[in-house]
Amino acid sequence: MILKGNQRSGGQNLASHLLKEENDHIEVYELRGFMADDLHGAFAEAQAIAKGTKCKQYLFSLSLNPPPDQAAPTESFIKAAYEAEKRLGLTGQPRAIVFHEKQGPNGYRRHAHVVWSRIDSESMTAVNHSWYKNKLTSLSKELYLEHGWDLPNGLKDPLLKNPLNFTHAEWQQALRTDRDPREIKQAFRQAWQYSDSPKALRAALQEQGFMLAKGDRRGFVAVDYHGEVYSLARWTGIKAKEVKQRLGSPDGLPSVDQAKQRFRKALTPRLKQMLEDLKQQQAKELAPLLKAKREMVKEHARQRRELKARQEKRWQEETQIRQARLHTGLRGLWDWVSGRAKAVREQNQVEAWQCHKCDQSERDELITTQLDQRQEIQQQITTMCDQQRLEHTKLVNNVADTLKVERRKEVIRQHIRHRSNEVLTMVR
Repeated sequence: MILKGNQRSGGQNLASHLLKEENDHIEVYELRGFMADDLHGAFAEAQAIAKGTKCKQYLFSLSLNPPPDQAAPTESFIKAAYEAEKRLGLTGQPRAIVFHEKQGPNGYRRHAHVVWSRIDSESMTAVNHSWYKNKLTSLSKELYLEHGWDLPNGLKDPLLKNPLNFTHAEWQQALRTDRDPREIKQAFRQAWQYSDSPKALRAALQEQGFMLAKGDRRGFVAVDYHGEVYSLARWTGIKAKEVKQRLGSPDGLPSVDQAKQRFRKALTPRLKQMLEDLKQQQAKELAPLLKAKREMVKEHARQRRELKARQEKRWQEETQIRQARLHTGLRGLWDWVSGRAKAVREQNQVEAWQCHKCDQSERDELITTQLDQRQEIQQQITTMCDQQRLEHTKLVNNVADTLKVERRKEVIRQHIRHRSNEVLTMVR
């Protein structure tokens, strides 16, 4: 599993994020060590205790992500959470475990979030997490090997990390523009690779529908016709210092506002209408698949509710049977003296644990089946979206062509003005 963790505050915002409805399914699996029975209340408790200390980042949040093509059982997530808290010094600390199922950057997947309170209520101090990134990377590699999963290149050797990987923020930014983040990142990296000057880079980015500009804080940025601003260093994966060494100062470039203005000028009414027509046509083509997806999600949720109700009913019946084995009155006293009561309690505990494991296995089997079904329709959606992005990209290239024409016109106008000024100077 890929493990990503960090210290943080903002417990209420985190709780809202973990319960966000953008996920197809959300399961609050565990709330340990809290009096509250909901996430917002639990994290409010952690914050209240933290006020008795100087600690501001009173939570440690960890995401556990198995490979996209693997459906890890719940037990694997829980074991990973226990091992992580052991290595991070969080053993016994209050924690919450939440499972999500949704479409992410690497496909449809089931993953988990574990959040601990860092505050030790007895000593009223925060647990220190020195070198926690190294510890999580080491544990992640061990989990891959333990499950027999193929190690990602980044875990084999950090130098082999896939340059086209992207962060959650980059994924969200790409979604706002209806473009594949891998496509955007590749476009930036190729433009950087084959450009040795601001002029060459500007031309390479224009080929992809971006305009190089001077950012307010980040130096070199790129702007697209949606008005989205992309950090050149972030999307190329190059350090800002190296960008500055190759390209120099961005002072000669248009500002972000000027770049947006040029795009608005390049987007003629005819081109705007073509983009809008394409958007409506693609939405119409995608609508049946999205409807089928929504119906599938509802049906899967219904199946899970029915399974939960059956398991709860069975658990109550089995609990009554186990309780009936413990006698009361004089017979119960004799059982206690003879040691029979202890043996019965131990037997009940074993059976209860076995029933719990059986129920969890049944839930995992249902979830795995549903994930496979959901993957099938998601693959159809992804294939259609990829085709639509290609159509969109072809149309966006018209914007790039228009920008080239406008740029050439501007160069010609500047040349004419320059020559006119020379003639006037000579006449005078």
